[in-house]
Amino acid sequence: LIFIMHLQEFVTVLVRDPRIQKEDSWHSYIDYEIFIHTNSICFTRKTSCVRRRYREFVWLRQRLQSNAVLIQLPELPSRTPFFNMNNPNHVDHRRQGLQEFLEKILQDALLLSDSRLHLFLQTQLSPEDMEACVSGQTKYSVADAIHSFASLNRRFPVEDEERKKGKNDADSDSESSSSGLGPSDDSISCGCKASPASEES
Repeated sequence: LIFIMHLQEFVTVLVRDPRIQKEDSWHSYIDYEIFIHTNSICFTRKTSCVRRRYREFVWLRQRLQSNAVLIQLPELPSRTPFFNMNNPNHVDHRRQGLQEFLEKILQDALLLSDSRLHLFLQTQLSPEDMEACVSGQTKYSVADAIHSFASLNRRFPVEDEERKKGKNDADSDSESSSSGLGPSDDSISCGCKASPASEES
């Protein structure tokens, strides 16, 4: 007898760990960790972890909407002039809104077929690089980009935090990790901390 088990497909997405990142001496922004765990055949990697900022979500929504004209995409949390990145309630409200946005998008089979969504969720490519990859202007394919990002980032955030705690405490308390003394945390591709340099300006 052959028993065939039909496993229920699932996609778990978490938007968490908001962090303030300095772009330069005048500008800062908040990015969020996006954690994906899934058994869906739609995904190249079953587990992934990247960091994205609000304006990258705005870009993603615009691109998805332009490719799926007949679908009414869920809204992002509104961009408010009163948003204060030092106010935990503001930050958490936005984090929840971003998570709800992704949860709704990931339930739509048509949107799931868009390569930009997968590059957004499973690589740290900038919007420009995602566009170039999807339109065939790069040497690497979408799957290549996701696999090479994953191979650089075998650690998970918990392990990364443990690794940092293992270093001397003075280092881990320091706000800026770009001292020029050896590789900074920003330059280590752990998959859960994007270097501001890799962002679009």
